[in-house]
Amino acid sequence: MKRKQVLFLLLFLLFILQGTVFFWLTPSSWQLQIYPNFIFVAILFVSVYYHRHTGLVLGLIFGMIHDVIYYGEMIGTYSFAMGVSAYIMGLLFQMPRAPLPIMMTVVLLGSLLFDSTLFGIYKVFSLSQSSYDWALLHHMLPNLLVHFVFALIIYVPLRKQLEIIAKSKRNQTS
Repeated sequence: MKRKQVLFLLLFLLFILQGTVFFWLTPSSWQLQIYPNFIFVAILFVSVYYHRHTGLVLGLIFGMIHDVIYYGEMIGTYSFAMGVSAYIMGLLFQMPRAPLPIMMTVVLLGSLLFDSTLFGIYKVFSLSQSSYDWALLHHMLPNLLVHFVFALIIYVPLRKQLEIIAKSKRNQTS
């Protein structure tokens, strides 16, 4: 039970870091193009290594926190996009011991699905005037690169923690 609380605190810490420290480290010319979502990358790990329903709930919770704190054009877009993307990636790639190439594929596809979902929602409600091609080249691909590098950095420690949590869950049920 303690490990789940530590995981939740880690996710909250990532949320704080992505909104504060990252902008100090990036050049000012990139700040309008790159907006990494480290919390979403960690939620993708939870969806694959632990359970997709947990990823859905964490995506909804942290997406709503993101919507409220970084109020955008609409409330609920990040919550919906994070939750659905994490659930779909967990459904497609549910593996307790997914190797590195598969997990990096999940991160790339999940990030693309997340950003495309946000773009689609904003386009449907006429909040975005840009084309998908422009958004893909100027926002989505740079974010994919940052998410990929971050996923490589956290792969081993986060995977080990999630495997321990999943193992303790299996031991409690047996």
